[in-house]
Amino acid sequence: MVRIDVVDNHGQFTHLEHRALRDLGVNTTLLENTTPPAEIEADGLVLSGGPDMDDTGNCAAYLDLDIPVLGICLGMQLIAKSLGGTVGTGEYGGYADVTVEVVDEDDPILGSLAPETRVWASHADEVTELPPGFSLAGRSDVCAIEAMSDPKRDLYGVQWHPEVAHTEAGTELFENFRRRCE
Repeated sequence: MVRIDVVDNHGQFTHLEHRALRDLGVNTTLLENTTPPAEIEADGLVLSGGPDMDDTGNCAAYLDLDIPVLGICLGMQLIAKSLGGTVGTGEYGGYADVTVEVVDEDDPILGSLAPETRVWASHADEVTELPPGFSLAGRSDVCAIEAMSDPKRDLYGVQWHPEVAHTEAGTELFENFRRRCE
């Protein structure tokens, strides 16, 4: 059975990410973000959302574990910032229902959601420039980079929250990520 651990960056929905994976039959554990990288034995990781980029513990080091990683909201921003992208304040803050255009129908995480999907997102902060090696996977009217993808390194990020009921195809997104971890 595939194991995908959820790294807790103190977000309000982290427990829902853990539950979404468990409901898919995934073996999953909720990990503190201070867990030493050498102690991680998962087939993949989800970097949760959270309130503070300065409180992400060892998350940047987890990107070197050579396992698939999905960053959600702050988790996506952390991936971008750690690998040479930029993060800035979004023009549209707070949580909202957003329609995301899937840019690449062949993307392993978002492709099956094409041509668009409705999501529950927060844009207080957002990725403003992709890191080298990443491609744009999704965009919206309120955020130019809603999702990013680097299939060669199996690193992915979404600005929205696939774990909440307001997101239309959240379960499918987690299922697509599960397949990358097998």
